[in-house]
Amino acid sequence: MVPVDGDNTQTSRMRLLSAGKSLFSRLGYEQTSTAAIAREAGTSESQLVRYFGGKSGLLEAIFNDSWGALNESIRSNVAASEHGREAILRILSLVVEAFGRDHDIALLFLFEGRRIRGSEVSLSKGFLDFYALVHQLIRKGQEDGSFRKDVNDSVLASAMLGCAEGMIRDRLIAERTGQPNPFSDDDVRRVFAAMVAGLSA
Repeated sequence: MVPVDGDNTQTSRMRLLSAGKSLFSRLGYEQTSTAAIAREAGTSESQLVRYFGGKSGLLEAIFNDSWGALNESIRSNVAASEHGREAILRILSLVVEAFGRDHDIALLFLFEGRRIRGSEVSLSKGFLDFYALVHQLIRKGQEDGSFRKDVNDSVLASAMLGCAEGMIRDRLIAERTGQPNPFSDDDVRRVFAAMVAGLSA
């Protein structure tokens, strides 16, 4: 926790983002109060409301900021990919590396990113952009012959993302519960590559 700072500068916004990310990943979204976030950030609840409109707006901003940076990195790295399959494999490596660097955001993406809140399923703009990019690359792969065309691109996207998320989620659960890491980054990449190969044309 940092000393209370009542200023209106951008640093207050950044501290709220950092505090929210840490507390949401540690305690969960529902169990984290706006008072705890403000206290951790060394600012006031009114600043949280001013910048984000409340707790849900803060979570949305965390997702969008983090997805925005990851999506930008993905786009620049896959631009040179000759085939859709190669681009999809690169995406997995980039996601695994990003989640390895920042376990807090990995936990939030996988456990809070697509939760039902009230009567709505909350999906961040950053995730929707990522999902659209995956779809685009799968369609490219279907056109260039690296993915089969007799399976709908939405099914392929769901299968690939489900495979990757499942393995990464199991590792995070093991870490959170004090269990040994069940598999390495290379294990994740090998299994994903084998699955993608099985979906090739």
